[in-house]
Amino acid sequence: MKPQAILFDCDGVLVDSEGATFELIQSEFAAYGLTLTIPELETLFLGGTIEIVASKGRELGAALPPDWVEGYYDRLYAMLREGTPLIAGIPELLERLDAEGIPFAVGSNGRGAKMEATLGQHPKIKARLEGLLFSGQDLGCPKPQPGLYLHCAEVLGVDPAACVVIEDSPAGARAAKAAGMRCLGYAPHGPAPRLAAEGAELFTSMLQVPALIGLS
Repeated sequence: MKPQAILFDCDGVLVDSEGATFELIQSEFAAYGLTLTIPELETLFLGGTIEIVASKGRELGAALPPDWVEGYYDRLYAMLREGTPLIAGIPELLERLDAEGIPFAVGSNGRGAKMEATLGQHPKIKARLEGLLFSGQDLGCPKPQPGLYLHCAEVLGVDPAACVVIEDSPAGARAAKAAGMRCLGYAPHGPAPRLAAEGAELFTSMLQVPALIGLS
């Protein structure tokens, strides 16, 4: 059945920002005494908030200063503004949804300022999302809580059960499931068992989405 709305995560779904994010976390943790690989960091933190990263990092032995979170955001935004590409196939997918009359919105655990830093580089895409970018941190309901996606559905005036969420993280898939929404799990690099374990239906290219949601 064709959905009444599509709800996108942002990082790793609309924009290719996860690599830079984890590289910066890795280097910052190392500077404060904690060495972890990128796969280890992804397992621990993919889809989470930087506040959770800081708390868990300290538990694991990183001697992060009290003001680390805000300083990290400043450094991350500067890095992302140097160039953050869109995920391949996103412009075509948004055009198809518009043509089909299917509304969409974005629910991200990142702050609104982060979406400005990344999506702001792509003005045509950002213009399509005007008034439809929602931050779980800014709203006080970060994933895996369902409130962010429920808020998106309410803004669009759509029954949550008629929404499809596109996610790349277990936390996001868990939020979709808790909100009563079908979840498509974007896994471009192959098997993603933790994402599948949360009930996400895995796919590898945004060009596959129209067929997955029942568009001819």
